[in-house]
Formats: sequence, C-alpha cells, structure tokens
Amino acid sequence: MFSDNKKPMESFGGQPNRIEKNTVIKGNITSQADFRIDGKLDGNVKTSGKVVIGKDGLIKGKVECVNADIEGNFDGELFVSELLSLKSSAKIEGTVNVSKLSVEPGATFNASCSMGKGVASPSANGAAHKIGANKANEPAKVS
Repeated sequence: MFSDNKKPMESFGGQPNRIEKNTVIKGNITSQADFRIDGKLDGNVKTSGKVVIGKDGLIKGKVECVNADIEGNFDGELFVSELLSLKSSAKIEGTVNVSKLSVEPGATFNASCSMGKGVASPSANGAAHKIGANKANEPAKVS
C-alpha cells in the first residue's frame, strides 16, 4: 500500500519520480518531472527536470536532463543543459556534455567532458551533435 505522508520534492513538470534502493530497472525512462535514483538503472533517462543519483544509485546508459546532482555512480553519456553537480562520493565514467560543472573534492571524474553554453543534447534523429560544425569551414564573405 502507498501512503501520501511524504513531502514531495520540488519538480518542474509534475510529481517527482523515485527509484528506491534495492530496485533494479532495465529499460528507458522519459518524463517531464524530476527523477531520483537510489537503485540501479540499466538504460536511458530523458527528462526536462532534474536527475539525482543517490549515494547507492547507479545509472548505466544515457541521461538527458536540465540539472543533475550525482552522489553515486554513472557510466555512459550524460547531457546536462544547465548545472551538473558532483558530490565527493560521485564516480563518473564515460562522456559528459554540460553547460556548468561543480565538482566536490574526492569525486572521481573519468570522463571526456565538453562544456559551454552551446552544449546541447543529441538530435532526435540520432546524429552526433557538433557545435558550430557548419560555420567552422565557411569561407570569409566579401562585401
């Protein structure tokens, strides 16, 4: 049975979602709300909210979100359009694309990282994203 006596987390687009400790999920998740993972997820997460990986949490896959706080483990591709905050217990492997990055001392960050305001999530057609790729090789215009 579920009870409604818990205080809700602040969320962007609806009720927040939570994957509890000792829960393992294999598959993809799409949501408009915040997500907190204290269990294990083998798959992808796409949300217009915030992703929090708790101290015992693990995600293996691709994550696309606005903000992220990581205390646990992440292995894969991470696209954060605003702020990625890594706590001292965080362990990150893979590829990270982020606008802003905050790392506490003690965090393990073994990832290739792209930063800047132009960083965007991959396009819907699955093509690899390149920032300003069309403009880099354009010839100068003469007026």
